[in-house]
Amino acid sequence: MSTNINAKANLIWEVATKLVGVYKPHEYGKVILPMTVLKRFDDILKPTKQAVLEKYEEVKSFEVKDPFLTEASGYSFYNTSKYDFEKLLSDPDNIESNFKNYLNGFSDNVIDILSNFKFNNEVKTMADNRLLYVVIEEFNSKTAYMGLDEVKTEDMGYIFEELVRKFSESYDEEAGAHFTARDIIYLMTDLLVAEEQDILINDDKVKTIYDMAMGTSQMLACMTDRLHQLNKNVKVDCYGQELNPETYAIAKADMLIKGGEADNFKQGDTLDDDKFKGYTFDYIISNPPFGIDWKKQKKAIEDEVAKGEHGRFPVGTPKISDGQMLFTLNGIAKLKDNGKMAIIQNGSPLFSGAAGSGESEIRRYIIENDWLEAIIQLPTDLFYNTGISTYIWLINKGKEGTLREGKVQLIDASNCYINRRKNIGNKRKDLDEKSRKLILKAYSEFNNKEYKENDKVVESKIFDNSDFGFYRITIESPVIDEKQEIIKDKKENIKADSSKRDYENVPLKEDIDEYFKREVLPYNENAWIDKKKTQIGYEIPFTRYFYKYVPPENSDDILARIRQNENNIMDALKKLFEEDK
Repeated sequence: MSTNINAKANLIWEVATKLVGVYKPHEYGKVILPMTVLKRFDDILKPTKQAVLEKYEEVKSFEVKDPFLTEASGYSFYNTSKYDFEKLLSDPDNIESNFKNYLNGFSDNVIDILSNFKFNNEVKTMADNRLLYVVIEEFNSKTAYMGLDEVKTEDMGYIFEELVRKFSESYDEEAGAHFTARDIIYLMTDLLVAEEQDILINDDKVKTIYDMAMGTSQMLACMTDRLHQLNKNVKVDCYGQELNPETYAIAKADMLIKGGEADNFKQGDTLDDDKFKGYTFDYIISNPPFGIDWKKQKKAIEDEVAKGEHGRFPVGTPKISDGQMLFTLNGIAKLKDNGKMAIIQNGSPLFSGAAGSGESEIRRYIIENDWLEAIIQLPTDLFYNTGISTYIWLINKGKEGTLREGKVQLIDASNCYINRRKNIGNKRKDLDEKSRKLILKAYSEFNNKEYKENDKVVESKIFDNSDFGFYRITIESPVIDEKQEIIKDKKENIKADSSKRDYENVPLKEDIDEYFKREVLPYNENAWIDKKKTQIGYEIPFTRYFYKYVPPENSDDILARIRQNENNIMDALKKLFEEDK
């Protein structure tokens, strides 16, 4: 984010100082965010305001007025009120009624945005506390000007993002409920198009992008920009769904300003209220919440599971305490046959759940269908509101016939970053351009190789799909009595005892009986396998694959260092006492 953009966002947020006493800090965004949207619209519409008012007088009796008024405004939204921010300030005594007249003059798509902000409640609160005029006056200052001649669409996206981040931080949201910084989004977009850039340059067909947890829609915006950089003629249609009403309102406002199809953005819970039934997309890019339970959506999700292959969750569900893998399944269901998805996850989907569990079955479903292309471990401390380890999963339905068919690439990029000069929340590290290029190089070359550039390190490893699968075998052992003899029944059969039951994970590439002879029988000669209980499981022990043994420091070196530290302390104490004398 540039200094000017950051300064503009800070200036806007400074209006919150006028709200102290009436609003609590975590409530400032309820005023600042919608007022920012309104002022942006007000400044954009100013050049065509008179033309809209004149056209409205001509068509106000028409049953259908929108096409005439949008043509007059030059945008897909308009305002037919005689008031604007400047005129509102000329009548302080009637500020509330005039402001409501101004709000009601907007087109329906803007009124929908304001209703999701629940802004009418805030207008009354501000008016009752003699704040409304003050806030409008602050937003009408020269420093708050947001016309297109000074604030480009892309820059406005950054300003929105920064304002929402400030609002979010005041809530101290849970780790999964954070906003994705642009450096991470740029990496995701480049990973999605890395292997088809040559095709995209000459492909003028419409490309569709979907974000199932779109927030303020910055991922969709960045992906659109990336495709247009490759081919300025390609038409890009964006679709998104967002649960939070405020961030949905910002996303829709942003799309309206850009002249896009704001109706492609829907408000609601993706897991239990899918707004895009029957849709499929070329690209999906998303950072859904993780560590969030799905108890409230349980009935709708189980109904979807019951649809089997005709539903979004054909293979079942993860544990109810963490629904992030449901988003992965939703994305897979909405990919075209050659579509690609980049989705951010924490470490849980890699290994949580034993064989036969919902998590393991979801991994099995993805890997056995050969959709998992790559997983990239990111550095910690990349996000504003969490410092935990995160991963980008790349899902590709078009691997067949390529070098990646039947393979999965794991990339450890946890040591590829630069430290920020100034932390923003928990974000202490950035993926600068050099870091992103090194990660992309490792991904594109598709080799077992370590890549280094100065202090940046990226390591790539290639695996067969079956490397992540295993048989979970149940090993039974006989019951031993006090004389260390096997207890048998009257027919001389060995009795099994559940307390003597054990489990082993056998790699899919190994023969179970050979493994049993080699790893179990030498230590338990009377054991046997209950083959009716054998299950297949999948896990991706990412950390184990990239573990590097570091031998412990030599004890003599440790002792020498301790003695040196003791000597340094004694020398410092002697100097201190000598100075006192």
